[in-house]
Amino acid sequence: MQEWFEEWFDSPYYHILYKNRSDDEAQQFVENIVSHFQLGPTTTLLDVACGKGRHSIAFSSYGIDVTGIDLSKNSIDFAKQAENDKLHFFVHDMRDPFRTNYFDIVCNLFTSFGYFKTDEDNRLAAASMYESVKDKGSLLIDFVNRNFAVQNISVNEEESKTIDNIHFEIRRSYNDKRLIKQINIRDGEKKFRFEECLNSFSLEEMTALFTSVGFTLQTVFGNYLFEQYDEANSPRMILVFTK
Repeated sequence: MQEWFEEWFDSPYYHILYKNRSDDEAQQFVENIVSHFQLGPTTTLLDVACGKGRHSIAFSSYGIDVTGIDLSKNSIDFAKQAENDKLHFFVHDMRDPFRTNYFDIVCNLFTSFGYFKTDEDNRLAAASMYESVKDKGSLLIDFVNRNFAVQNISVNEEESKTIDNIHFEIRRSYNDKRLIKQINIRDGEKKFRFEECLNSFSLEEMTALFTSVGFTLQTVFGNYLFEQYDEANSPRMILVFTK
């Protein structure tokens, strides 16, 4: 039986619903990462759960040697159109190690963690990132801040939108520390239902998970401008670890 993310991320409706995600925002975030870590042509970078590659492509514009991995074959097939000598994409499960002690920096961006049902699967994903990064290398995890997400649900619980004549009804909820989005789709006479189900983490929980596999927390930022993290109000929880 497929997990929700295997079915949903490979669905054409996923790409339709989220096709207007801002490439400009991705480019600005990448620019800030490149500046903060002083990345350049000698850097090797792994983009874990890269989707269709918008961040990977932005990183590659700085001459960085970028590898993107994602479980969705459809996303990787799309991303591969942008491949070059220093930009490559592979279908890969983040719970399985991908190259050992190879990358200067590993990035996991845009809340692309916490999909799994069990703590052990989350630990396996964290451990695989640890295996991939070189000694003294860095890991950057970009995750939604739990308090901000719960506040957003309270004011934006239901949403309706029509894209390319396809109607989406979205209902958000939060229970048992999981952020849940139910997505009902009407495409002509056809109807579909999908669900996104994401583990939420406090800063302490995320820190404990990644330090348990060997990482050391260096700093935490609260948004894509790398401003100070505020547990009550920051939209993001961007953690920087070293190996």
